[in-house]
Amino acid sequence: MTEGITPSQTVGPFLAIVLPWPDGPLVVPPGTPGAIGISGQVLDGTGAPVPDALVETWQADPFSRFDHPDDPRGAMPPAVAGFRGFGRSATDADGNYQISTLRPGPLPCPGGGTEAPHLDVSVFARGLLDRVVTRIYFPDEAQANAADPVLSAISDSGRRGTLIAVAVPVVEPWPPTAFRFDIRLQGERETVFFDV
Repeated sequence: MTEGITPSQTVGPFLAIVLPWPDGPLVVPPGTPGAIGISGQVLDGTGAPVPDALVETWQADPFSRFDHPDDPRGAMPPAVAGFRGFGRSATDADGNYQISTLRPGPLPCPGGGTEAPHLDVSVFARGLLDRVVTRIYFPDEAQANAADPVLSAISDSGRRGTLIAVAVPVVEPWPPTAFRFDIRLQGERETVFFDV
């Protein structure tokens, strides 16, 4: 007797049971010099907040290195104490998330050239059969962003703009520099997602 195929299952809302951890949004410890805050909202196709999503970030350190064996230049421990290069923030009832981290350095491209400083982002939420993957670029890196091969591959400037954070006033106890990056899962101004 052969069991039938089980139906597909979305990645949420049960992710909140095991994936978040108390200091998940802190990629660096509080008070780390040079820390930046990134916050935003996860929105569905109608513009409504997604209250049970998880935003996960991966990034290089300020010196453009990863403490990971897959870094083709070799893993290198972080030069900044407490930097882990990875963060997770569950959204609240209004779909808000926040991450405290360091600005990453630029990265060499496998085929030559340089990728602008950015964070890789995965979003997990109910209704998704798999995570969606995007990037956060910085608004004050215009020259680096213009030369970035990923951003350059997006011909529509409006779509490209969905990957660039916005500088915002700091609200204590946030780090001294803050950015906003809203993630729209569908609909008008949908965030660009990558097929990885």
